[in-house]
Order: sequence, then structure tokens, then C-alpha cells
Amino acid sequence: MDFDLTPEQRAIRDTARRLAEDRFADRAFTWDGFAWENARTLAEAGFTGIAVPEEDGGQGGTLLDAVLVMEAVSEVCPHSGDAVQATNFGAIRQVSTFGSERVKRELLPELLAGRALVGAGMSETEAGSGLTDLRTNARYDGGDVVLNGNKVWSSHGPDLTHSVVWCRFGPRTRDIGCVVVPVDAPGFTRGPGERYMSGERHAALYMDDCRVPRDHVLLDNDALRRMFTIFGVERVGNAVRALSLAQAAFDRAVEHARTREQFGRPLCEFQGLQWKFADMRMSLDAARLLIYRAVSNADQGAPNAAEAAIAKCYANEAAFEVANQALQICGASGYSASSPMEYYVRRIRGWMIAGGSTEMMRNRIAEEVFERRFSQRRPEPSRS
Repeated sequence: MDFDLTPEQRAIRDTARRLAEDRFADRAFTWDGFAWENARTLAEAGFTGIAVPEEDGGQGGTLLDAVLVMEAVSEVCPHSGDAVQATNFGAIRQVSTFGSERVKRELLPELLAGRALVGAGMSETEAGSGLTDLRTNARYDGGDVVLNGNKVWSSHGPDLTHSVVWCRFGPRTRDIGCVVVPVDAPGFTRGPGERYMSGERHAALYMDDCRVPRDHVLLDNDALRRMFTIFGVERVGNAVRALSLAQAAFDRAVEHARTREQFGRPLCEFQGLQWKFADMRMSLDAARLLIYRAVSNADQGAPNAAEAAIAKCYANEAAFEVANQALQICGASGYSASSPMEYYVRRIRGWMIAGGSTEMMRNRIAEEVFERRFSQRRPEPSRS
């Protein structure tokens, strides 16, 4: 078992880091919305579709290659990390894996060039972690599919050009599917832009007899099972971004402790703070190793579901604790809105909810432990 990166992997990481420092650092933390300009720069550098097959226009690399790029870019500019996520780990993988020839031909080149943005339209008012409660429905009508319903908490909602809308083609759980919907499709509208605590923008999506061509359907049955491996890819991307911001917070705290003096001594000479830094370093290393394990063991580009859940849950919580401790060490300067520290804490907190909450990850891990499924639904009343 080799824990060292290959020379090629180190070169990928170092090249991505230099690109981020040269092109993204000056505007880091200033973006209001999706960083379109940086997405196109990433595309020009060959950092989009890294693990997407070459026949789909991607680079044909490994998921670990994509993770290394995500780390390098996100540590410098989190908003550029969003662009790496959108063009490597997110709904783009759903399109690449299950899209029709027409959808792949028309949409993937735009996504990979940083000229289009696709999100996953999953959550509804009554369907979050319990996705099987979704009510958005779809029906075939000749050469089209017609959708009715709405989605909430759609990240980058005001900037999306397409959404992979999860919907029902029938009443049963096995009838759940998903459809690629362009934002300019007839009957599709967006609600006003809103913001998360982190400042990211989201918007509700509405479909009122929204009509798209039939071949925009990715799946019209059994989508939860068939798409499950793709969820693992997105969860790994979530975990990497959390880890990257925590690493950036840690590095800033280390520099602060080296140079800031109190009581005539640098902060790093106080044993209480030394123990904090030791704990933070152990947490970062453990999170990184769990993520690398999940992606190194990935079969055909998709990580094992349990390993992805372990990596996401641990990385989310460890990253939040590291960023919070880093802010504490930096004191008032860390708590100031002029410092990235408070942003790191707010941003990482959201990833403990997005892409499957840490509670849901624990449920998935427990299923692996006991080798059985656990339904979270209330048992049906017994019939006498």
C-alpha cells in the first residue's frame, strides 16, 4: 500500500495550484454568483471533465486526479472550487453517465467549456433527505416529456442553464426518474434569488406543464438505485471542498501563531495551542486519507457508497471543527468579516447538510456495518 502520490499526480496538483495562485487568488472571496470566468479558465487548462470518459469529451483521468485539482484550487479560491465541482463531480456526471446521444452531444461540450452550468434539482418542500416523498411528476406526450412541480434549495439557481430534475413517472418509488431541463424550456421559471448563510445563491425552480424533448430523460425508472454510484462522486467532491477550506484555515492559523505575540511570546510557544494544532493536523490527515481511500478504490470512476459516506461524514465534521478552532486561535481578527476565517466556518457548515446530511451518512454507514437496509419510515400500523 503506497500513500505517496505519483510524479504525474504531483504534477497535476502543482499545476492546478499555480494556475489558482496566478489567475484566481486576486479575486478570491469576491465572487457574487458562479465564477464563470474561472470556469472557462479551468476548461482551457484541461481541468474540467477530468474523470469524464474521453468519448464524452472529458480527459479520461481518475477521480483522484480530480480530487487533487479540487484541493489545489479550493484552498486558494473557494468559488473557483465550485467551478471544479460543477464541471467534474456534480450533475455533469449524471448527464455523462445516463444522457442520450443528443443530450451528450449538445450539452456536455458546453458544460466542459465552462459555458453552461447544470445542477441537481432534487429537494422539495416535503422531500429532502426523504427523496422518495418527492411530488414533481413527469409524463410522456408524444415526442416530449411534460413536468409539473417545483424544487427548492437549488444551489447556483440564478446561474443555472440546466437542471437535472428528479421526478415521478408513476406512483411507486421505482417510478422515480430524472430529466435534463434547460432553463429556457416552455413552462420553466425560477423564483427570486436567495442566499444561504455562506452567501451562496440559490433559487426555487418551477415547472408548470414544462415541456422538453423525450430524449432529455436520463432515467424514467429505478433512478435512486441506478444513480446511487453517482451520488458517491458528488459526496466525495463535497468532502474535498470542506477539507480544502479547513486546510486553508489551518494554514492561516499556523502563520498567525508563528507571528502573533502575547505576553512577550509567539502564540505557538503556548502548550495549550500546540495541542490544538496537533489535534487539527491529525483530523486533516485522517479526513484526507479517508477521501483518498474512497477515490483510489473507485470502481469505474465511482467510489464505494459506504466509503464515500465515511469520507464525507468525517471530512465534513472534522473540517468544521478545524476551521472553528482556527478562527478561535486568530481571535478577533479571525472573527472579523474582513478575514476569510469566518467565511470558511460558514461555508463548511453548509456541506454538513448538502449532498446528504451527516446524519444520513451515518445511516448509510450503519447499513454497511449490519449488512442490511434500515428504513427511516414509521412502521405501518398492524392490521387486526
